[in-house]
Amino acid sequence: MSADALRQRLLAWYDQGHRDLPWRRDPRPWPVWVSEVMLQQTRVESVLPYFARFMARYPTPSALAAAPLDEVLAGWAGLGYYARARNLHRAAQQCVERHGGAVPDDPAAFAALTGVGRYTCGAVQSIAFGHRLPVLDGNVARVLCRLDHLTENPRAPQSLTRLWARAAELADGKRPGDTNQALMELGALICTPKRPKCLLCPLQAACQARAAGDAESLPARPPRKARPRLQLVAGLARDAEGRIWFGRRPEEGLLGGLWSLPSVLADPPGPTALAALDLRAVGEPA
Repeated sequence: MSADALRQRLLAWYDQGHRDLPWRRDPRPWPVWVSEVMLQQTRVESVLPYFARFMARYPTPSALAAAPLDEVLAGWAGLGYYARARNLHRAAQQCVERHGGAVPDDPAAFAALTGVGRYTCGAVQSIAFGHRLPVLDGNVARVLCRLDHLTENPRAPQSLTRLWARAAELADGKRPGDTNQALMELGALICTPKRPKCLLCPLQAACQARAAGDAESLPARPPRKARPRLQLVAGLARDAEGRIWFGRRPEEGLLGGLWSLPSVLADPPGPTALAALDLRAVGEPA
């Protein structure tokens, strides 16, 4: 089935009843961008209340750029992956510095902002501005792996090249933003990791994995990476009034930019690690 035919089926399905989400009701560049950042590694249901509060407090890039980082991080608390908030804050400042406070309607200029990768650039530029750019997240990769019966590791370089090219074919037509959202919606609601609802899929007639009877086994699972195990030693210091001393962690690295008890990596923990703590340079008492 041609890319045009696949796109038409996707859009017809999407138009018939996609989820009613606030950034779809208001597809201006800033709400779309904020939503895409929040949705990284986070479920829609968890994002909704944070998105509403964030947009009420920071309705424009300029409003976010003017806010203290500590305030932004406090509002992000509970959503996790705090680097997203720091990067978005810095990118908003760059919008003010370089683009008069606007989100640039230019893929190259937008991609030059802090924290904007290929996926975020494609999503925001296609949805908000209509640029024919693809997206590739976990949901889209799963749909495409099954559609084309890609049995290799989807994270391998050659697989990623193939998947991005396939996504670009589908985005290269009318309504690229809606096409991208339809692919993401299809992966989230129909072409799910387990028990995909193939009978409800608008692409079932073209799906090679369904024809082969192994849709649920795809995408192939990448080899598991061993999780690093970190051991830290933390120190607790009080002043004469009983106040506890905290320090801000470096912007880069574990829990970057957040306040914590002074700590050092220790392997193994013990007196040597404790001696490395400098309790005189940990900030101000809380």
